[in-house]
Amino acid sequence: MSEREAKFEAMLQAVLAEYDNTTAKMEKLRADGKVKSATFRQLMGTKLTLQSILARYKVYGLLD
Repeated sequence: MSEREAKFEAMLQAVLAEYDNTTAKMEKLRADGKVKSATFRQLMGTKLTLQSILARYKVYGLLD
């Protein structure tokens, strides 16, 4: 694997980890009934951004 490929793989793993962390935080806030809070809305924006990045990985065959 080239250095460039390794960097792409590292980025993918970082995005996946951040996505999982973000959704976990959202679930905690949802369980606490705080779906209208600024924090929840901020996390929703982050989640949508990460979903967009992951969708691009899928389009190019870099994610199953």
